[in-house]
Amino acid sequence: MRIAISGKSGCGNTTVTRLVSEALGYEMINFTFRTLAEEQSIDFWQLCKLAESDDSYDLEVDRRQVEMARSHQRCVLGSRLAIWMLKEADLKVYLDATVEERARRIAEREGGTIEEKMAETTRRDEKDSARYKRLYGIDNSDTSIVDLLIDTTTLSAEEVASLIIEEVGRREA
Repeated sequence: MRIAISGKSGCGNTTVTRLVSEALGYEMINFTFRTLAEEQSIDFWQLCKLAESDDSYDLEVDRRQVEMARSHQRCVLGSRLAIWMLKEADLKVYLDATVEERARRIAEREGGTIEEKMAETTRRDEKDSARYKRLYGIDNSDTSIVDLLIDTTTLSAEEVASLIIEEVGRREA
């Protein structure tokens, strides 16, 4: 079974992907802009800025993550576009949360004020959405293709992971 988990920044994608993969013993695939930035020794925000005018960054991240997922029979792919890019995923999960909660989580993780992170997150969402639409024709707010839509606003990462694991159990039964 291949599981694809998507959501905007601060929804818990990476943490939930890790928890689900660990619980199920599946390979975790979470190749993101952060990973690429580390590989290339570039600051994450600098890479995001470069990606605004150079499509090669998005194309590279998306190509590599899908290639990695396709090389495993049992994996959990977590990324902004996983549910759209890994068309053959057996379970497509979209994580959602209010922008306020997402900003709170990001501020907790990265520092800064919630107000700063709300403004930053809103700008990032707008830029990301415009890029995905331009590059792939994907509306990353359209959840019509998902099998499981989870509002993570009031849930812990462990609770979200449990919901996904329960769904996997139902599908494998």
